Amino acid sequence: MGLLGDSITIRGGKPLIGRIELKGAKNLVTKAMVASLLGETPSVLKDVPNISDVRIVRGLLEVHGVNVVEGVEEGELIFDPSNVESAHFADIDAHAGSSRIPILFCGPLLHRLGEAFIPDLGGCRIGDRPIDYHLDVLRNFGAVVEKLPSGIRMSAPNGLKGAKLELPYPSVGATEQVLLTAVRAEGITELKGAAIEPEIMDLINILQKMGAVITVDTDRVIRIEGVDRLEGYTHRALFDRNEAASWAAAALATEGDIFVGGARQGELLTFLNVYRKVGGQFEIHDDGIRFWHPGTPLNPVFIETDVHPGFMTDWQQPLVVALTKASGVSIVHETVYEQRFGFVDALVDMGATIQVHKDCLGGQACRFGQRNFNHSAVIVGPTRLHGADIEVPDLRGGFSHLIAALSAEGTSTVSNVGIIARGYENFITKLRLLGADFSTED
Repeated sequence: MGLLGDSITIRGGKPLIGRIELKGAKNLVTKAMVASLLGETPSVLKDVPNISDVRIVRGLLEVHGVNVVEGVEEGELIFDPSNVESAHFADIDAHAGSSRIPILFCGPLLHRLGEAFIPDLGGCRIGDRPIDYHLDVLRNFGAVVEKLPSGIRMSAPNGLKGAKLELPYPSVGATEQVLLTAVRAEGITELKGAAIEPEIMDLINILQKMGAVITVDTDRVIRIEGVDRLEGYTHRALFDRNEAASWAAAALATEGDIFVGGARQGELLTFLNVYRKVGGQFEIHDDGIRFWHPGTPLNPVFIETDVHPGFMTDWQQPLVVALTKASGVSIVHETVYEQRFGFVDALVDMGATIQVHKDCLGGQACRFGQRNFNHSAVIVGPTRLHGADIEVPDLRGGFSHLIAALSAEGTSTVSNVGIIARGYENFITKLRLLGADFSTED
């Protein structure tokens, strides 16, 4: 299912029971693919999920002259960057679609070609997510940035030089930009206020395999010593902890029992603590984590999203559906993206009792306070959800709508589900494996 017009009809009220397997994290794999541009020899990436974001990045690499072929393992891709070349605007624009990944091509392309071009950027409708951080970073390295009606053109007439940088907020994307640019820049780069998510650390692992010299301090300071040459890498991607948390929430909301193969405890520590407070049960195994509903009433909780090692923003949307089943009042304070509660309108239409507020309903005021963003939610439960017609608004919100429909009484039609394929590999097949009652139409 790849078209945004795809829909799925779900007959809810049936527990999801069974086992599904995870591949690599969307938030790591696509960046690792871009990193292959930096190598002088081919790179091999394993556990690559079959999702639309991966196909977009593969297309962008190919129009820039990278030869991409599938390896012997399922989910293995091989990237040969020996013939990297400039791409035509029309080709870049055609492959980029609504993805925001092209901005991360800039540093590697400036190193390889001395120039880069990106079209207007899209992405999920969850907030502004400006690219100013990225452009400021590239300017600090010496890039000349020219904004055009059709996009942004960059050049590096004097090459890229190391820089001292400090982010006003630990942005994952801006940290990735610094890493992908600094490893080949002349001199030393120091980044303060860096993001340190597991996907960032795995990207650092990949770059180190390629020959980069990178140190990470405990105070969110990353130092990169630029090198003249990087080789290709061979790497197995970190599992997708966002998908793991989504299926865990689905087990809770549907009163089910799901074994998530490939999930690991370390990267889910904060989520597992909250899951246990809600009343969800889990078992840690060598090959994954089993999540299930306890068979007793769930507990309300207070959640405040934050950058790692806090509670991830991508975890709150699926869990909110489960919290509609909890006995009492739960509060979720969103501090990462300012517009992430648009998905609750559909839950309210299905019978949930949820109110969103502009005030900071958390332990402390956040950067969205007094800015008129609906960034706090109060969920009162337990409530019974009923079937409804729903249109998917964004990736995580869309999967949350699927969970709501699966847990609801009656029939729901969820449209625009092609968005979900951006980050959830073969989710239709996985629903079948778990015994969901549904039908699809294209």
